[in-house]
Amino acid sequence: MEYTIKRLAELAGISSRTLRYYDEIGLLKPCRINSSGYRIYGEKEVDLLQQILLYRSMEMKLEDIQSIISKPDFDIHESLIEHHNKLISRKNQLEQLILTVEKTLDYNKGEIEMTNKQKFEGLKKEKLEENETKYGEEIREKYGEETIKEFNKRFMNMSEENFKRMETIESEMFKSLAEVIKAKDLDSKDAKNVYEKHKEWLSFSWSSYSGEAHVGLAGMYVEDERFRNYYNDRCGAKAVITLRDIIVKYAK
Repeated sequence: MEYTIKRLAELAGISSRTLRYYDEIGLLKPCRINSSGYRIYGEKEVDLLQQILLYRSMEMKLEDIQSIISKPDFDIHESLIEHHNKLISRKNQLEQLILTVEKTLDYNKGEIEMTNKQKFEGLKKEKLEENETKYGEEIREKYGEETIKEFNKRFMNMSEENFKRMETIESEMFKSLAEVIKAKDLDSKDAKNVYEKHKEWLSFSWSSYSGEAHVGLAGMYVEDERFRNYYNDRCGAKAVITLRDIIVKYAK
């Protein structure tokens, strides 16, 4: 079956303008242009549009989507399996959070007892699920299954106080990192503070510290797009490179 740009836009719940933009940037081109000059889309384009919109639902940037679907070995079936696994992971995260909120509501009404550990269990499980979805394959390949199991165990057993402290330390690290980027000074107190805070942040999940491992982790941050986005989205385009340079300087 074939669709005009208007019919495909209605089918997908997007605007014709969006489809025209996708055509302009080479993300999704029509299978042909008819004699009247209208864009015509076939089943192949319909399937590809579905993939694009699934990636967009995961807040992926258009340039990243284009990089994925333009690869010669791109496989729609494998992509659907990947989407399915990520959605199941997201579903598990939401179910755990819903359970935590429901228990907290019952606790606030005096209907059940709830320990401080239980109050944060859902949040910690959500964080692990998020990390697993984003980085699971890479970190297992780099550090091994046993290391990741030990990290997950330490993280889930973390006290409420340490959980809050870990988040505070990361927030303080980002503030200092923003100052270093602004001043362009790796010898500053802020730069040293970035290193110390990042090292302290790692101590919540690492059983022992290694400067060499810290430098290796920083290198992975730069190489992996998802890590780059995590840091750059908070402090600007130079964040992850600046963080890497700071760690290399002070870890050695």
